[in-house]
Amino acid sequence: MTTTQNSEQFTFQAEIKQLLHLLSHSLYQNREIAIRELVSNASDALDKMRFRTLTEGGSGDGMELEISIDPDTEAKVLTIADNGIGMTKNELIENLGTIAHSGSKAFLSQLGQEEKNNVSLIGQFGVGFYSAFMLADRVEVLTRSSQEETGWRWESEGTGQFTIEAAEDLPRGTQIRLHLKSDLVDEFTRVERLKHILRTYSTFVAHPLKLAGEHLNTQPPIWVEPKAQLKDEQYNQFYQFLTHRVGETPRWHLHLASETPFEFKSILFCPESNFEKLGFGKTDHGLHLCAKRILVQNDCDKLLPEWLRFLHGLVDSADLPLNVSREALQDNTVFRKIRKVLIKKVLDELAEMQTEKRDAYLDFYREFGAILREGIATEFDQRDRLSKLVMFHSPKIEGLTSLDEYVSRMPEGQEQIYYICGQNLATIARNPNLEIFRKRETEVLYLTDPVDEIVLSNLGKFAEKQIVSIDSADAKLPARSDSSETQPEEEVSKNVEGFEKVLELFRESIGDKIAEVRKSDRLTDSPCCLVNKDGRMSTQLQKVLSLQHEDFQMSERIFEVNPDAALIKRLSEISGNPENHEFIRNSGQLLLDQALLQEGIAPDGSEMAMRIMNFMQELAEAKSSIIT
Repeated sequence: MTTTQNSEQFTFQAEIKQLLHLLSHSLYQNREIAIRELVSNASDALDKMRFRTLTEGGSGDGMELEISIDPDTEAKVLTIADNGIGMTKNELIENLGTIAHSGSKAFLSQLGQEEKNNVSLIGQFGVGFYSAFMLADRVEVLTRSSQEETGWRWESEGTGQFTIEAAEDLPRGTQIRLHLKSDLVDEFTRVERLKHILRTYSTFVAHPLKLAGEHLNTQPPIWVEPKAQLKDEQYNQFYQFLTHRVGETPRWHLHLASETPFEFKSILFCPESNFEKLGFGKTDHGLHLCAKRILVQNDCDKLLPEWLRFLHGLVDSADLPLNVSREALQDNTVFRKIRKVLIKKVLDELAEMQTEKRDAYLDFYREFGAILREGIATEFDQRDRLSKLVMFHSPKIEGLTSLDEYVSRMPEGQEQIYYICGQNLATIARNPNLEIFRKRETEVLYLTDPVDEIVLSNLGKFAEKQIVSIDSADAKLPARSDSSETQPEEEVSKNVEGFEKVLELFRESIGDKIAEVRKSDRLTDSPCCLVNKDGRMSTQLQKVLSLQHEDFQMSERIFEVNPDAALIKRLSEISGNPENHEFIRNSGQLLLDQALLQEGIAPDGSEMAMRIMNFMQELAEAKSSIIT
C-alpha cells in the first residue's frame, strides 16, 4: 500500500468532539464493547457488498466475504478488516466526521447523566465506530470502495481533527487499525482474550470471523433457518452451545418467528434438570438478546418472567429500539410485546403437552412445577392459564391431577374444591379430618408442598368453586351418600347429656390452649381433631412459617370431639360420677397432645410425660369409680 502526499485536514463536527472526549475520559470500564461495534460495522459492510452483487448482477470477484482480526503485539496495533463494500472519500467524511443519526445526540446526553452505566449501549446509538478511541490513541482507516480503483486513508488521534489522503494498492473493503493505548496493548493483542470477546458478542455474525487465521464462529445461527429444515441434532447442539451443558439434551424446545407488528426470531429450550432442586440457589439467568445476530445483552431477564426463569434461549430482533437508556429499554413497548408473545407460546406448548404428552408433562412438572406455579401469585394476567397447568396428588388417581380434572369428577351439588396439607402422602393419609370425606367418597387433593397451599390461596376459586382446606372451619362437609350414618334416636339422646359433660370438662382442662372445644361432624372413627378457624391458613403452612420466622405465632385452633368414638362414648358414660372428672380432664389433655403430634407439632414434652405417668398410675390403681 502506498499513499500520495495530498493529505487534507478536516475538523470533526462539534458533537463528535464532545463524544470523543467523553469516550476517552469517561468512567466506562467495559472497553471490549469497542470490538463488538467494529465487528458489527464490518458485518454490515459485507452485507451491503453481498446485496450489491445480487442486485446489480455478476458474481463479484470470487472472494469469500469475511472479517479478520489480527493483533500485532510488537507494533501495538489491532487490525479489524473486512472485504466488504468499502467507502469513498465523501463517505468517509460523512460517516466518520459528522453525526447524522438523531439517536447519537441522545447518546451524548445520556453519557453526561449516566457515566457509570455500561458502555455496551454505545452500539445502540449508531456511534459504534467512535468506540475505537476507547482502545486507541490513534486510529487509521484504510478503505477502498467497490466502485473505485483508488483507496483512502483516514487518520485521527481523536483530538478534534482528522486527515484523509489517497492510498493506492488497497484491496476492496475496510481495515481499521487501532494503535492501542499503552496500558491496553497486552490485553487487546492477546489471542485468548480476543477470542473470548469475539465468541461472547459476535459468534453469530453471518460471515466468517477469523482471528489470526482461526475461524471462530462455527456455530450457525439456526434460529434464522426455517424449522422444517432443522433436525433435533442441530437443536441439541445449539442448546449445548448456549448453556455449556455438554452432552445434555433439552426436554423440549420452541422455535418462534414473528413478523407483525414487529419482527423477531427466538429459540427457547427447557433443560433436563432443575438446578434449584439440587440446592444451587435461585437461577438468575435470562435469554440472550441479539440485534441482527450481534449480542446486545447476556442474560436479559426482562424477556421472560421469573416463573419461567428455568428456560434458556435467544431472541433476535432488528426492531429493538436501542437508542435509550437501559432502564427505559426494559420498559419499552416492543420489549413488553416480545415478552407477551413468548409467554403465550410457552403456555400454549405446556397446555398441549399436558393433554397430548401426559407422561412428558408430568416429568416436566415434577422437575419445574415449583418454579412455574410462582406465576399464579405474581402474574395476574396469566393466572387463569397457569391454574390449569398446576398438578396435585389425589387418592382417586395414580400420578398427579389438574384442577380441571378434579372439577370434572365432582358430583352434582359439591360447592367446594377440597385439599389437605401434610409433610408427605403417608402423613396426610392418616389425618383424621379425611375420615368423613373418605366415608362419603369425596375427593380431596393432597398437598405435600406448602407452596401449593399458597398457590391455591392466591387462586381462591377455580371454575366458580371455592378452594378450601378440609382442616378449616369454613369447609362445607360433603353431603351424606345414604342413611347408614344416622344413629337410632334413643341412642343419640342417651349419649347427649354425658357427652356435653365431657366437653365441659375438656374446656376446663385445655380451654386456655385452644380457641374452642366443640362436637365434631367430620370425624367418624378418631376421637378428636384440630380445626383452623375460618379463613386461616392450614396448620402445615403455619408450621413451615413458624420454622422460618421465630416471632411467627400459630393461630389458636378449634378442638373437635367425636361423640361416636369408642373412647369418647366411654368417657360420656362415666362422666356422671364426679370422682371421674379429673380422669376425664387428664384424658382431654392427652387427646390434645395426641392431636398435636398427629399434625407434626410437638407439645410440651415434660408436661406430656407427667400426664402419661399420672394417667398410667390411675389405670393401675383401677379405681372402682372408673370401671363402674
